[in-house]
Amino acid sequence: MYAIITTGGKQYKVAAGDTIRVMALTGEAGDSVAFDRVLALGGDGEATFGSPLIADARVEGEIVEQVRGPKVIAFKKRRRKNSKRKRGHRQELTLVRITGIPAAAA
Repeated sequence: MYAIITTGGKQYKVAAGDTIRVMALTGEAGDSVAFDRVLALGGDGEATFGSPLIADARVEGEIVEQVRGPKVIAFKKRRRKNSKRKRGHRQELTLVRITGIPAAAA
């Protein structure tokens, strides 16, 4: 069984046992999280789609680690003006292992 969830403004297709990297969530390693914004559920039979969300559906997961993404450099240069700016950024991310999609949601 798989589900399509949304968190942090992005959509993820997940199944039990998957590990996903999402925008920073509050909590420490080992804490459980639940995603209740489920857009679609699918599996062996027909897929179920919400409009926009499926009521009473949720996906459960466990926080594995709080990490930071790769460094992104924003470099701006204005030619012939002797003007330039260099800034770096690393996004705060959370690794989440999907523990299950409750059968009651299907």
